[in-house]
Amino acid sequence: MSDAAQPTAAEVRAAVDALKTALDRHLDAIERRDATEEPAAEADAAVYSAFNELAAAGEAYDALLYDAYDEVTPFEIPGGDQVPDYLGPDDPSALSVLVRRDYTVAEPLRLLAQARRITELDPDSTDLAGEGEEAGSSVHAALGVLFGEFEPDEIATRHKEFGLEEGDSTVWVQAADEAPEPGEWLNAPFDAADPQRVVCRFDISSVFDEDELYGPEQPGR
Repeated sequence: MSDAAQPTAAEVRAAVDALKTALDRHLDAIERRDATEEPAAEADAAVYSAFNELAAAGEAYDALLYDAYDEVTPFEIPGGDQVPDYLGPDDPSALSVLVRRDYTVAEPLRLLAQARRITELDPDSTDLAGEGEEAGSSVHAALGVLFGEFEPDEIATRHKEFGLEEGDSTVWVQAADEAPEPGEWLNAPFDAADPQRVVCRFDISSVFDEDELYGPEQPGR
């Protein structure tokens, strides 16, 4: 906890009241969008604005709660500037789903054992280890077998079985004017990522950058 002047109980209470108000405004904006005939762009803008206000109120309350009581909330609230305004087509005719998941190899021996087990059950999977390598001979070979045998979504749900530990992940749903030509983007799949064409995104992070959440002038964190 910081040695600087601590927030008063009244300041913390005011922050939580502001958070409650922001929650109500966010829900109101969503309900109005779904219940009225106003233009979609205006309704979405109101929801987006209310979302940013809610994020700011949540961060402010979390910071005061930490400074006053050395406690935090269980909520992970992304910064309001994280997602830029949507500038893509109103009626997209195609979309791309961009996915990134990070892992660390937490248990190499488990990974190697699982790769050997996979090749015992399916001898053809040895081809996935790489030229001249056996499935259990190296982490590189074992990863080739693992990701060649299983879909990424299955690995995500079973990562502990394979000796992996989850890191950050993100999913972007990006609108397009038309579908690209087959094979057009395969050599550089993420070069065309455009945040202003993202219809929605979903981020998971075990740790946020504290400077982004609390600002750099927060001693003692």
